[in-house]
Amino acid sequence: MAEPIIEVNNLQVIYNKGKSNEVRSLIDVSVKIYPQEYIIMYGPSGCGKSTLLYSIAGLQLPTYGEVKIEGKDIAKMKKPDIVELHQKGIGMVFQAFYLISSLTILDNVCLPKVFRGENRKERREDGMKLLRRFGMGEQGDKFPSQLSGGQQQRVSIARSLINNPNIILADEPVGNLDSESAENVLKILKDLNDVDKKTIIMVTHNPEHLVYADRILHMKDGRIVSEEINKDKRPKEALKEEIAGEPEVISSELKLLMRTFRNFSPQQANSLLVPYKAKQLMAHLLAQLTEEQVASAENFLKDLLFKNIDIESFEDDLDRSFTDGGAGWNKLRTQTFSHRVAEMLMQSEKLALRSEESLAFFTDYITLHFKLNLSDDLKSRLASFLRMRLESKIDIFGLQERLDAPASIGGVGLYKNTAEKIVKEVEMIMLLKFTG
Repeated sequence: MAEPIIEVNNLQVIYNKGKSNEVRSLIDVSVKIYPQEYIIMYGPSGCGKSTLLYSIAGLQLPTYGEVKIEGKDIAKMKKPDIVELHQKGIGMVFQAFYLISSLTILDNVCLPKVFRGENRKERREDGMKLLRRFGMGEQGDKFPSQLSGGQQQRVSIARSLINNPNIILADEPVGNLDSESAENVLKILKDLNDVDKKTIIMVTHNPEHLVYADRILHMKDGRIVSEEINKDKRPKEALKEEIAGEPEVISSELKLLMRTFRNFSPQQANSLLVPYKAKQLMAHLLAQLTEEQVASAENFLKDLLFKNIDIESFEDDLDRSFTDGGAGWNKLRTQTFSHRVAEMLMQSEKLALRSEESLAFFTDYITLHFKLNLSDDLKSRLASFLRMRLESKIDIFGLQERLDAPASIGGVGLYKNTAEKIVKEVEMIMLLKFTG
């Protein structure tokens, strides 16, 4: 049976409940986290991600709902059980390090073992092993004030590991570090997940960190609004439970497309895919047409997508009157629409080649079509995010957040409305290139 190591069910955290200044920090949050996963909780400041992390740690009790660690409800634990959980079950890494300035580095690392009354010689040996592992063996006799920020964070990670917990919780662990030190710390956390098989849960607002995670929980206004999967480590049994009704094997690209387009089931990936593409493309491109005009044009569009007609014949069919068997459009609308269809089909065909040239061509298309005035650096960043979406490493929400995020924190810095239009265009072209 696939059992989560952490289970959050309908969690709500409300501050000042019932008062005029009531604040709902978490609203009906549910998530299951499995052993050895690397989870990132991502979102803007104030979205509730740290509150969720502290709820998992048992530092913040629920107003409603429950948090279970290895099947045990934290809120129902007795005090000795909570102490045991904090000492051996969970290791915490904070943005501010929280090292005791009057203790040496080695004594800081060994402190959790002191509280357990463990032998001094043995705990110092264990502490030195961890310090050496993180390149801090020669710093053991120094004090925190004598170390850089990156070094202090490595010490705090060593301290979190001294009792060998299965779960490491990290709250903005590189928020106070320069880029080089941040990268070192992030690599350590990744190594703890890959090599030591620790379950890692990290809170961050920096999109550049998302590549390290197996799963990313996107949070906004106290809710988990989407989930992004880089590598799915959940047991097959768990996936069967969580994705009821889906077949066991569905391509990651199809799963992400299913999040974007309503009523798109896996069964449509074969014989029904072209009619579905036609319907979605009509909805994407058209407005202010009669139902008859849309329905007639949709039939011609199916013929085009099935390659029964070419783009010139398609344009003629749209322009012909109803009495002559056409769609009854006017000339200008016909030309505009057929040009857009031809453009999008060409992009989908090029993207199907999965080459660097096709990615560059697609990036140019997005830049020109949406009249983006981007520097070379931002255009390169746009290309990188488009690649991630095309390779199904992120979903529609992940792409939109990266396009919408300020350039100063790793985004493209586009206006929200522009970002929304771009992701819709990208999703539509991905659907057109999808062949089941």
